[in-house]
Amino acid sequence: MLMISIPFALLLISTLLTPIKRLWEVTTAQSLAIAAASMMWFCVQSSYPNLNAYLIIDEISSPLLILTCWLTAPTLIASQSKLSQEPPSRQRIYIFTIVLLQVTTLLAFLADNMMLFFIMFEATMIPTLIIITRWGAQKERMMAGTYLLFYTLFGSMALLTALLYFNETFGSLSLSYLKGALTESHTTACMQAWWAACFLAFLVKMPLYGLHLWLPKAHVEAPIAGSMILAGTLLKLGGYGILRMGFLVNDSFLPLATPLIIFSLFGVLLSAALCSRQTDLKSLIAFSSVSHMGLVIAASMMKTEWSIAGSMVLMISHGLISSALFCLANTLYERTHTRTLMLLQGSQIFFPLMAAWWLLSSLFNMALPPSPNFIGEMLILTAVFQWSKLTLIIAGLSIILTTSYSLYLFWSSQREYPPSHTKSLPPMQTREHILLALHIIPAIILVMKPGLMF
Repeated sequence: MLMISIPFALLLISTLLTPIKRLWEVTTAQSLAIAAASMMWFCVQSSYPNLNAYLIIDEISSPLLILTCWLTAPTLIASQSKLSQEPPSRQRIYIFTIVLLQVTTLLAFLADNMMLFFIMFEATMIPTLIIITRWGAQKERMMAGTYLLFYTLFGSMALLTALLYFNETFGSLSLSYLKGALTESHTTACMQAWWAACFLAFLVKMPLYGLHLWLPKAHVEAPIAGSMILAGTLLKLGGYGILRMGFLVNDSFLPLATPLIIFSLFGVLLSAALCSRQTDLKSLIAFSSVSHMGLVIAASMMKTEWSIAGSMVLMISHGLISSALFCLANTLYERTHTRTLMLLQGSQIFFPLMAAWWLLSSLFNMALPPSPNFIGEMLILTAVFQWSKLTLIIAGLSIILTTSYSLYLFWSSQREYPPSHTKSLPPMQTREHILLALHIIPAIILVMKPGLMF
């Protein structure tokens, strides 16, 4: 743990003390070193003891911890071209806020005490709000921040009430202790209310379709680092919370999850259909995240071995691929100053290498075999079919719509003839190729060795 905590502390100090000429190089190099050091968690997934009374690393948290550390460097690389033109104080505050957000996310994944998890879970909202409202480019950024604030607080109040009930009933909020205490509980009316209150905050964070209205607004208004962290790690806090709380309760609560599983599967279908009629590039990618997270919600609620493995694989692969899609959208936006798909067509003519990155990301996003998305979705769909054969219709339609909007995304942004205002655009830089390689190469490695995700 010290191998990660000390470098992150040094990174926060470097943000404030490094000369401005070398600020981006030093912070990026340090974040890459942190990402390399986090690889040690691959070796300790199966039998790693509690670090202390409040922190723990196990097979659920370690892949998400590695993903969080890995995405720190790409967020800095993606932000460099735009933020390097701003005053030094704004650059330092921006990098400091990003690193602080990653630190709070790491502590949330590490927490063994539920109250510490709740504090870190809520603490991630403060840097996120600062990034969206302070560095968002559009005038609706304040509304997006308001949506994020009130949706998150609405679900979190129910979670806090449930945690206070926990502490009053069992005298502890330690996950290790509660796992043994709650397996003997019964589905009384009070425990059913507790069950619903616990999962509400995580369903808003995922988000579940119907509670998702804050996510497209936040993605569209956020700068590139905000979009990457939202898609890459912050949404995974919801899935992590559902898996954690799912292990605490016994199987007598599973019938309560049946309506939620059905609704989340319909949410996958509806959000995939919404993707096919989006005209804004970032909004389309944001709705695709809602569709993928609906599968994760359904799988996490089933609590079978295959569904849990599939939800973990899909969360890791979605964190990489969705972040790469936002990077590609930002690359086009920096050159054309528009996110309208009709005005972005024909980009393949000017940027053939970028078109190759678009093709790889789109194919991975539509779960083309043998991509990590395909492995995760196949595990989830197998678990869903075992749960109920009737879900075959919803799953089949969802796969068709996912394929259609992924192809629509690629075709609308890359093919056809370019509009007249895009005749002279600057070429892609080496920095942008490295940025995309940091997303796609790990996904390819996971294809060759999928056991790393389990």
